[in-house]
Amino acid sequence: MTLLKLDELQVSYKLPGRGTLRAVDGVSFELEPRQVLGLVGESGCGKSTLARAVCGLEAASAGTIEFNGRPIGKLGLRKRDPGLMRIQMVFQNPFASLNPRRTIGSQIEDGLRVNPDRDAWNVADLLEHVELDAESRTRYPHQFSGGQRQRVAIARAIAAGPELLIGDEPIASLDASLQARIAILMRKLAVETGAALLFISHDLSVVRVIADDVAVMSAGRIVERGPVEQVWSQPQDPYTQRLLAAIPVVDGLGVLPG
Repeated sequence: MTLLKLDELQVSYKLPGRGTLRAVDGVSFELEPRQVLGLVGESGCGKSTLARAVCGLEAASAGTIEFNGRPIGKLGLRKRDPGLMRIQMVFQNPFASLNPRRTIGSQIEDGLRVNPDRDAWNVADLLEHVELDAESRTRYPHQFSGGQRQRVAIARAIAAGPELLIGDEPIASLDASLQARIAILMRKLAVETGAALLFISHDLSVVRVIADDVAVMSAGRIVERGPVEQVWSQPQDPYTQRLLAAIPVVDGLGVLPG
């Protein structure tokens, strides 16, 4: 069963006096339930634009997006298809994605309200799953570190019972010591809840550890896709080869902390 299907997706922007920028240029791929797909590429290649289109935050210029067989279009200002609540995104900046005037417990409860299986979770359980104390539910976002805020954002996303969890550069703003832990946590929770995970990053070393498959994006196009170890050991596209060659070689890099 196909959970997410993109067929020749294009997202374009008109630039005054400069013509049209095609940020996503004819991307096609499918994602199955419980699959972990890493989407990698340099900044500006169109990764985040693709993610926003999947969530309905950007309009497709051409092509189609289907989630559970239902077409996805751009959301209205006040209207969201209830079915699309089963797609949840964790953004790059955890502080910007949380309301600074509300406790984290109340924000996680927002997710539980839209979860058809909400009785399976409670705020304390979710905080425990992201390695935070249950007592922290009464605190506010500014009282947490960056890594802790990202854990809160993940808990809120999981609270909604997603079938598809999207991480849009969710580790880019974190210290290097935290990046692998947050990425591994997202994979662990996706596997435990049965959600598919689309993990977007320019950190190929982390993607190699958590993803089942990897798609390499350049200038709005997917230039290569396959099982992670196959792409790493036998990259076919010259762009993929250059990306892999640019990874710093550090002892033990391939073994990240759990």
